[in-house]
Amino acid sequence: MSKLCQLLLRVFGWKIVGEAPELSHCVIIVAPHTSNWDFIIAILFKISKKMNLRYFGKDSLFKWYNGWFFKFFGGMPVDRTSPRNAVNDKVHSLKNAPRFWLGMAPEGTRSYSKYWRSGFYHIAYRAKVPIVMVFIDAKTKTVGFGPTLELTGNVKPDMDVIREFYSDKVGIKPHLTAPIQLKDELQK
Repeated sequence: MSKLCQLLLRVFGWKIVGEAPELSHCVIIVAPHTSNWDFIIAILFKISKKMNLRYFGKDSLFKWYNGWFFKFFGGMPVDRTSPRNAVNDKVHSLKNAPRFWLGMAPEGTRSYSKYWRSGFYHIAYRAKVPIVMVFIDAKTKTVGFGPTLELTGNVKPDMDVIREFYSDKVGIKPHLTAPIQLKDELQK
């Protein structure tokens, strides 16, 4: 299956860069997230790299008729009306599983947003696990691993590292790319 997914990415003109880090627990952020195609590219990437990765999806995706599909590829429904419980639940999962990689799209939506959602940061910091930066860059048609970041708890310098890495990455629909900042940063 891995080789087939690598082939499909190549057929569509995408190349894979970087290697998966040797970690038992982490939060993987994938950005920019501007199109439904991001999911397909990310799943092909996940399978091609043989990653046992779980990810959040809005609970409306997990209805009886299609929920099996998203769960099969590692999806976990999240009720976005109760974000605090989602963070606490995922922190618990990360801490108590022998191996757990959680993938998240920080924008939280394919639509334009003024900021990234901060759940990825809070989950990683509270669970004491690193953030691995993964990107889908439509400009260069590359998908891959970027750096791993151990969070300090000091949001601005941590986000500066993330901003620097993603600054030249372009989404499939560039006009929908959210600024790389957290709502928490805007309120200060």
